[in-house]
Amino acid sequence: LSLRLIEMPGANISRGRNTAIEAARCDTVAVTDAGVWLDPRWLESLAEALGAGVDVAAGFFLPDARTTFERAMGATVLPALEDIQPGKFLPSSRSVAFRKEAWAAVGGYPEWLDYSEDLVFDFALLEAGCHFVFVPQAVVHFRPRSSLKSFYLQYYRYARGDGKADLWRKRHAIRYTAYTVGPLLMMWGLKWRHSLKGKGLLALAVAAAALYCRKPYLRLLPALRRLSLREVSYALALVPLIRLTGDIAKMVGYPVGLIWRLRRASH
Repeated sequence: LSLRLIEMPGANISRGRNTAIEAARCDTVAVTDAGVWLDPRWLESLAEALGAGVDVAAGFFLPDARTTFERAMGATVLPALEDIQPGKFLPSSRSVAFRKEAWAAVGGYPEWLDYSEDLVFDFALLEAGCHFVFVPQAVVHFRPRSSLKSFYLQYYRYARGDGKADLWRKRHAIRYTAYTVGPLLMMWGLKWRHSLKGKGLLALAVAAAALYCRKPYLRLLPALRRLSLREVSYALALVPLIRLTGDIAKMVGYPVGLIWRLRRASH
């Protein structure tokens, strides 16, 4: 296997990817991340999918969890295959292949953006009329974050990238609304806890929180069978904590990116 290593100290993710793709001599390019391991048929599956009329082959990714914390993390933040709607799936550049001419047509990855760059690239390809196919068998495996601190920083950066790129306005607005209304319901419920109205508000708040954690718990369920009772209790307790940490990180990071965007627009 002939490899060419290009070193670019200080380059962001987009600049690194664009430089590598520009240097590539092939008409099609497969992209992944550092720190992952690839299924033996990953490249073959993506290459086969790039048939006539197909511009982008979107692979999939699975958690390579090695601790109870990482299992809970993977179940909480990563979709399962059954959660994916192939026609709406936007590929992560952790597992994707595309025609080099499509990359060139949209100007490559956005080098002005440090995070969420692959989503902006996806949207540009869609706007250019590129045809996507979902390739679930083209799997890469990676370890989820192993601590709340590293997870917080990851999601803070993602949300900051969303703000910079003006992505997911509605999702972020819903999150801010939920975290405003939810505590108010709890406060009113506790204040009037002896009345039917107060009990109803408390029940509504608890039901909303349970519904919010439902999918992570369902994804976590298969892994629980291999754990001890102590590990099961720990994993179950982690799910809402991980959810809360990720949401706080997003609510802090998004306005930082939005302010950056507004300042950039003013200049």
